[in-house]
Amino acid sequence: MSKIFSLSEASSIAIHSMVLIARADHGINIVKIAEFTGFSKNHIAKVLQRLVKSDLLKSMRGPSGGFSLKRDPKEYSLLDVYQAIEGPIGEADCPLAYEVCNYDRCIMGNMINKMTAEFKKFLQEQTLEKYL
Repeated sequence: MSKIFSLSEASSIAIHSMVLIARADHGINIVKIAEFTGFSKNHIAKVLQRLVKSDLLKSMRGPSGGFSLKRDPKEYSLLDVYQAIEGPIGEADCPLAYEVCNYDRCIMGNMINKMTAEFKKFLQEQTLEKYL
């Protein structure tokens, strides 16, 4: 079955992990995130390190270590998290990225750009605080 929309596994890990981290009273480690989400510990580790490098998370080593937010949950939108993993959401004139089109107007009627703008708006309006 085809889908109009899907998140990459990395984006899904990032968003779900950020919500778990926001809910935790103190740092939460990769093992607990993996147990809760069912994602691979190795993949979670790679994704969370990207979020650390993007300045969204801080990591603490040691037995009581783990990951925690750098700011208050209301200061994070899901768009921040998504774009830290996938890069900026852009809009294209052609959904197929054709430079030259043989038609006088887009057969898709700019639907792809409308859907992209709606998705971006949705992510921007969702803060981590909403999921606590």
